[in-house]
Amino acid sequence: MTSNISAQRRRLALFDLDHTLLPLDSDYEWGEFTIRIGWTDREEFGRRNKAFYDDYVAGRLDVHDYVRFATEAVRLRGPDAAAQAHAQFMRDVIAPAIHDQARALVQKHRDAGDEVLIITATNEFVTRPIAQELGVPQLLALELERDTDGWITGDIRGVPTMREGKVRRMEQWLAERDLDWQDVDSTFYSDSMNDVPLLEKVNHPVATNPDPRLRALAQQRGWRILDLFPSQQQ
Repeated sequence: MTSNISAQRRRLALFDLDHTLLPLDSDYEWGEFTIRIGWTDREEFGRRNKAFYDDYVAGRLDVHDYVRFATEAVRLRGPDAAAQAHAQFMRDVIAPAIHDQARALVQKHRDAGDEVLIITATNEFVTRPIAQELGVPQLLALELERDTDGWITGDIRGVPTMREGKVRRMEQWLAERDLDWQDVDSTFYSDSMNDVPLLEKVNHPVATNPDPRLRALAQQRGWRILDLFPSQQQ
């Protein structure tokens, strides 16, 4: 690919969220937060939340079961209480965890004229305010089905943004703009083996704070490795 051809293509910077732009898993931390505010039982919810998280890391998560479980406390309390709790979650958990390095990386792409998107397996309720805090208006997250009153039901709407689902959602996003992969010069930052399908699809895969398996794969394939949070524990 020549530089002239590259310059004519629409440049996209795609970011995973958890353990990539954030040094934590926002979905897991939201669950832990609901325990602390008394919305869920510490022993039972904590046990199941950890088991689901371990399944995700291992690549065997049943996402439909997980979303029903993870959204139950929110669904039962309604939109007003949920919004207030999430604002506290942002203040107490998320905002203090956002590193300057992450903000700077997003800004670097924005300054270069790249179109920036966050694409995450975590649901839109948890992640939309986080994306806004990071200054990224375009979010492809796991979408939640709504009832006739507009409130979440616990079901998933459309294609879950997990593994191959991230590729499908990106292809839908591109098609809505009359684009295909060959029309864009794309970079994707991710920490997880779950995101290998999308890392393989983009022009510039970046293993970011990679888990051990992804680090080994990136070294084998010659992908760029970025340790954005050197002290992060996987």
